[in-house]
Amino acid sequence: MRTVLGWVLVAGLTAAAAAQKSAAPVVHVAFPTGAESALGAQISALLADPAVARAHWGIAVTELDGTPIYGFREGELYRPASNTKLFTTAAAMALLGPESTVQTSVELIRSKGGKVANQVVLRGMGDPGLSGQDFPYRTPAELKAAGLPVPVAGSVDGLRILDGFADETVKRGVKRVEGDVVGVDRIWVWEPYPIAWDIGDMLTGDGAPVSALTINDNLLNLTVTPGTKVGDAATASVVPDIGYYQFDVKVKTVAAGAQASLQVERAPGAKVVRIYGTIAMDKPYKTEIAIMDPAEFAAMALKKKLEEHGIKVTGVARAEHFLPIDGEGFYRESHEPVDFAIRASNVVASTTPSGAITPTGPCIDCGTPGGLTHTSPTLAEDVKETLKISQNLHAELMMRRLGGKFGDPMKNTTAQGARVVRQFLVSAGLDGDDFLFYDGSGMSSHDLVAPRATVKLLAYAATQPWFAAWKAALPVGGVDGSLTSRFTDAPLKGHVFAKTGTLGESRALAGYLDCASGKQVVFSIMVDDHTPGSPADRVAMDKIVAAIAGEL
Repeated sequence: MRTVLGWVLVAGLTAAAAAQKSAAPVVHVAFPTGAESALGAQISALLADPAVARAHWGIAVTELDGTPIYGFREGELYRPASNTKLFTTAAAMALLGPESTVQTSVELIRSKGGKVANQVVLRGMGDPGLSGQDFPYRTPAELKAAGLPVPVAGSVDGLRILDGFADETVKRGVKRVEGDVVGVDRIWVWEPYPIAWDIGDMLTGDGAPVSALTINDNLLNLTVTPGTKVGDAATASVVPDIGYYQFDVKVKTVAAGAQASLQVERAPGAKVVRIYGTIAMDKPYKTEIAIMDPAEFAAMALKKKLEEHGIKVTGVARAEHFLPIDGEGFYRESHEPVDFAIRASNVVASTTPSGAITPTGPCIDCGTPGGLTHTSPTLAEDVKETLKISQNLHAELMMRRLGGKFGDPMKNTTAQGARVVRQFLVSAGLDGDDFLFYDGSGMSSHDLVAPRATVKLLAYAATQPWFAAWKAALPVGGVDGSLTSRFTDAPLKGHVFAKTGTLGESRALAGYLDCASGKQVVFSIMVDDHTPGSPADRVAMDKIVAAIAGEL
């Protein structure tokens, strides 16, 4: 029997579908193009440089209100790389709300007077803050000004939230667990890797798998340490270390300053990490490796923390996933319309301070007297972290949250997240043929965007109530985030507010620019198929930004 909500949802989607089918095509205002203007002449000269002339370039520049100023192949499609995060985060700010949060819970299913738990369930809801990371994002200078240490990779306790859960469990009187510790990420379908992610990225933190139960950004900090003399074997260590991976290390130490060659490999589905090659005696090697099954890792880590706090656990640590059961293709599913009004009641701002671990009352599956919860950072805080450092996993979590809130509640797939983002963009006035997203971060090589779509989004965002927080989350030229080392000199330092993007031989930069005239403009510069291994396209891109600022 269908519920009333079910009937309303079907009716709403039917109406939205009819509206989309009957909607007139988007009419694009022409962009002034060519070398007849001073700006056009400068850009033409820059793109004629043999070092970049063979690449595929696209440029769009508009006034803050969206009025076109300059265009070059602005309607063609390019790989957006991490410019994708502009679209994902804007949709999240608009639909979920800047102050929205989620909660992770530990459920203690108890018996025998409450001192014995039959099972401990760690249930994930997409919290990006279960790590040693402090929110909101602050630059090293800001940390120093506040009297706080600048964190070094691996130096903070990535399991501190789980340690807090274990400590609270002890305070609740639990002495023993006669069952399993279960990591549950079933709120979403278990699809750890979006379509067309590069297999090489899946080993590293860049391609950490997507799970509703995310711990320490689903990565481990790996250090390979050389021996004390030439010929010695190197050693490997990870933080946090709970014995999740085994390490097969065959690395020899070579002389200080010598050319070294070191490789890290892990076969798909394997828990053995192979490290081989050579390492210079004076230079330890540091990198990140992704956690293959975050929910399983989280369960193992919580079990370890419970035992460290004196709680005996007789069962095992394991994961529970919701495996895909729907066979509809991604493209078709992601293009189905959405009626946001149907599920608007799902947008609820939490009043619980982020980072807090609090007892809860009785709840489903929690047993008596209930469980413990951890409240995530606010969405606005996470958006700032995501855009400043281009955090891939957090962008994917936002897309999945959007799908869970506004997509088909019976599916909760990656495609549902893409569907919601797509409908948001179409509703904002973007041409549905000007973009295609298979993920939320831009790691998919199937993602496509026209520069005119990006400037359309940026101009739209400038009219929204969440704009100030969203713009403040963008990297600032010569100041912070992924633009720290670009636009470091006047007059551009501190006057470029833009998102970077790099994927293979594709690069993108888009955002807001303060010009010499004092006005602010919107720009998008994209390039595909540039010469591998050469920075010439980035240099040309930054010169184009300087030309825009100087001429407008």
